[in-house]
Amino acid sequence: MGELLFELPETLVVPVSGKDTGYPVGRIFCVGRNYAAHAAEMGNEVDREAPFYFTKAAANAVLTDAVVPYPPGTENFHYEMELAVALDGHVFRATPESARASIYGYCCALDMTRRDLQIRERQKQRPWDLGKDLENGTVLAPLIPAPDWGGPSDQRIWLEVNGEIRQQATLSEMIWSVTDIICHLSGFYHLRPGDLILTGTPAGVGAVKKGDRIRGGIDGLPAVALELAAAE
Repeated sequence: MGELLFELPETLVVPVSGKDTGYPVGRIFCVGRNYAAHAAEMGNEVDREAPFYFTKAAANAVLTDAVVPYPPGTENFHYEMELAVALDGHVFRATPESARASIYGYCCALDMTRRDLQIRERQKQRPWDLGKDLENGTVLAPLIPAPDWGGPSDQRIWLEVNGEIRQQATLSEMIWSVTDIICHLSGFYHLRPGDLILTGTPAGVGAVKKGDRIRGGIDGLPAVALELAAAE
């Protein structure tokens, strides 16, 4: 093959806290409605038979403390605070043991959402891509390796806008555990190193505007932050 016509965007690399290494992000899978209170506030019932997913492009992700423009095409731009799970093992049709062994670490993440577009497309039974997979729409904090954190249990998860708490819950409120999610998702994909899984958001989501600063955290993990500049 000859010379490439153009270069693709560089792979996003998430720093690993306390180490001189980085985690290259390949695919991003997101779990929908994994907290019952959030599903209720959005007017939905939780499907307890199995988790469901949507995807976000890694090329649209940014690192914490980014300052990004308010996105085009929306008048109802929402934050969603989430726990992200980073894999460094190959796993297909995982057992609980192999699912846990495939986890490299964890980080705080924001799943930013054009809510008006998501709702509009959902009502028409169309995919959510315009609402969910937007430029700068995934924000990632530094990773903590799994042995250094211990995994999710009842840690507090929270988010504030301009210093005011908007979301607050515990990870124990997740309907589907991290192990459940990896076991289920690996029945449909050959999961591999570089795969990142966002595990859902608790209740309290809401709109933000130009000039707002969003900051969220989970006990024991580095916080994630985003600032919204004027629209382009």
